[in-house]
Amino acid sequence: MRMKRSRSEVFNLRKKIKLPHILFALAAFYLVIVCFKFSAYFDSDSSEKPLIRNYQLSEEQNTVVVTKPLIRSAYRDEISEVLESDESRLDDGFAPVDLRYGRLTGSILRQRRKVRDMSGLEKMADEAWSLGVKAWEEVGKDGKDGKVVGLVEGKQERCPPFVSISGDELTKGDRMMFLPCGLAAGSSITVVGTPHAAHNEYVPQLAKVRNGDAFVKVSQFKVELQGLKSVVAEDPPKILHLNPRLRGDWSHQPVIEHNTCYRMQWGQAQRCDGLPSKGDDDMLVDGFPRCEKWMRNDVVDSKESRTSSWFKRFIGRAQKPEVTWPFPFVEGKLFVLTIRAGVDGYHINVGGRHVTSFPYRTGYTLEDATGLAIKGDVDIHSAYATALPASHPSFSPQRVIEMSEKWKTKPLPHNPIRVFIGILSATNHFAERMAIRKTWMQSSAIKASDVVVRFFVALSPRKEQNAVLKKEAAYFGDIVILTFMDHYELVVLKTIAICEYAVQNVSASYVMKCDDDTFTRVDTILKELDNVPRQQSLYMGNLNLFHRPLRHGKWAVSFEEWPEAVYPPYANGPGYIISSDIAKFIVSQHTKRKLRIFKMEDVSMGMWVEQFNSTTPVKYSHHGKFCQYGCMDNYYTAHYQSPRQMVCLWDNLARGRPRCCNFR
Repeated sequence: MRMKRSRSEVFNLRKKIKLPHILFALAAFYLVIVCFKFSAYFDSDSSEKPLIRNYQLSEEQNTVVVTKPLIRSAYRDEISEVLESDESRLDDGFAPVDLRYGRLTGSILRQRRKVRDMSGLEKMADEAWSLGVKAWEEVGKDGKDGKVVGLVEGKQERCPPFVSISGDELTKGDRMMFLPCGLAAGSSITVVGTPHAAHNEYVPQLAKVRNGDAFVKVSQFKVELQGLKSVVAEDPPKILHLNPRLRGDWSHQPVIEHNTCYRMQWGQAQRCDGLPSKGDDDMLVDGFPRCEKWMRNDVVDSKESRTSSWFKRFIGRAQKPEVTWPFPFVEGKLFVLTIRAGVDGYHINVGGRHVTSFPYRTGYTLEDATGLAIKGDVDIHSAYATALPASHPSFSPQRVIEMSEKWKTKPLPHNPIRVFIGILSATNHFAERMAIRKTWMQSSAIKASDVVVRFFVALSPRKEQNAVLKKEAAYFGDIVILTFMDHYELVVLKTIAICEYAVQNVSASYVMKCDDDTFTRVDTILKELDNVPRQQSLYMGNLNLFHRPLRHGKWAVSFEEWPEAVYPPYANGPGYIISSDIAKFIVSQHTKRKLRIFKMEDVSMGMWVEQFNSTTPVKYSHHGKFCQYGCMDNYYTAHYQSPRQMVCLWDNLARGRPRCCNFR
């Protein structure tokens, strides 16, 4: 028979079990669970392959070797294992390829998915890396693809001299007619269509002005010559934007607007509203006026008097009849629009009559116009393109890639260097990379290995472009291939990759980031850096202060993406410089998975520098000569420069004149 414990015994037992004992037991239990559940997470393997593909030529062995990263990864995931197991199958004459930099890995993302929902940017990155793995696997199979082999070897099929499409075919697709090799001088495009009747459109800005009546009658459409899309989610460049507005806009008159757009930056519009343009020589395009005259309801033509008319006939002066035509587009009536590529610009005819001309703009070439897009309030019956060129440099990379020993890059130096320059590029930008190799990459500091330059390129959905990129990278040794699918909002991953590569592969005092349409005066920048104390943390560029995120419109940034009212101070993306300690901080934070990532890479850099500045003082150095839009004399960097302009800028520097080249 069991005896019951007395009250005093129970009380003494409770006194022995104290609170610290309970907490210690709970902590031990928690550690057991964590170690059991996340053992794979803490397990590191020193044999893990890094997640980057970087080609570099060894002079001693004349083979391509791999640069070993200094920082090991603290995780392994399925994607890495697929890549490692696939290395043995990529026996195509190219070197093994490293994979690492800028990686938001599937492992990290899956860890976050268990804890919380991933952000839109994280989901996008996860998908881009998965697609990138598949795209790179396809590159390994390209030896079996005759089309890809022909492209890599420089054998390119000729493009057709003309293209046509019916209205039904255009409507069923994405309202785009593909121009295989772009346009050339003398090419013409003819579009047959009928504008829709005007419809009511709500304009919120008019609600206050019109006492709640915010509806206007609208009938407009746009015809665009577009270039190749470089990355996903980035609008393709608009070589020509033609926008007839039948009911007008703020001018209350029918108008035809012309413009261009590159990397989602619009130029200055040319508007034709029925008033003739000036007849000055600089306002003519191949001898045609930019804007012809047409009837307007607010302009009354002056009638010549009978006496004046009789006198001119009496003295024998020939009288030139003047005819003013109505606006060329009418709702519900058929039109025939022809766009002809001339020597100096585009000429637009409607119904056989010249209506407008638009001069070619700097950096936009005819061969880049590889697509015709027609959208808006219009029914298209047919479209034709004639006198087309037979080949295109982006589909015939051998036309722009010059396989010459003198353009090859040197191996990475073992000694410390002044600056590491990372250039963001796209897969099909063969001409841009070649132009940089031939121009400012020939600077004395780069030739002396005091400055090192590398291109950072993600993958394209077009496997033939990836195959040519692989060959280009293996030959020149200056391309770092990032195996994720290129996307406009993931450019920030390339910026992280630049920092990681610089920290792990070279000993540089400064790290510079620029784009492949940026011309850089390397020697001038080095002189500017000489004025900075060596131990001073630096953030140099064209700085923006108190910029506010857009909350509405196409470029809107949601409060979830950026809850703050203003952005931190940040330098414009085409060209900026950070000191090496900031780059090391970014890599460290990224390794610890503490790096906050925003879709705008230049704003992200400003955010990281601000965080670093909270513990270590940073010198913010503003220079307007890091040009954001185009070029100015005595520039440090010039942006939006075409390959032809880069050659011109380099020639000017050779003559001692740092002047711009404002030509097409």
